[in-house]
Amino acid sequence: MGVPLLPTISTFFIVVSAILVAIGWVLIAQRKIEAHKKVMMAAGASALTFFIIYASRTVFIGNTAFGGPDELKGYYTTFLIFHITLATVGAVFGLTSLLSGFKNNLKLHRKIGPITSIIWFFVAITGVLVYLLLYVFYEGGETTSVIKAILGF
Repeated sequence: MGVPLLPTISTFFIVVSAILVAIGWVLIAQRKIEAHKKVMMAAGASALTFFIIYASRTVFIGNTAFGGPDELKGYYTTFLIFHITLATVGAVFGLTSLLSGFKNNLKLHRKIGPITSIIWFFVAITGVLVYLLLYVFYEGGETTSVIKAILGF
């Protein structure tokens, strides 16, 4: 069994976004503000690309249920819910960080930017783990609606 194309591409974009956030961290520490802005916009664009691919696949194809052993499904579901919650919080923080940077609200931007980055690193790591659990370590289960994939019914 090969890995599915769209989940592989979308996971690639989430990893790229995290790498770009790390580069942005280095650039701002070096006081390279314009380069920081460009890299962080690219990180946001990469995260948005992930989301568009993920949402499109979810709407048009569905989500893949966990295909691993039954005794691991509860752990996987708990981990998936953690990842989804973290990704949602990370997206809100990311949008707030980007908008505060664009609007030159540096007090807010400096306060939440580092928090956002750390959240996003965990989103990327947990996202890769979800991908590996669904498509690499185990053969993917049934591709079906979001509710059935997450809750198992």
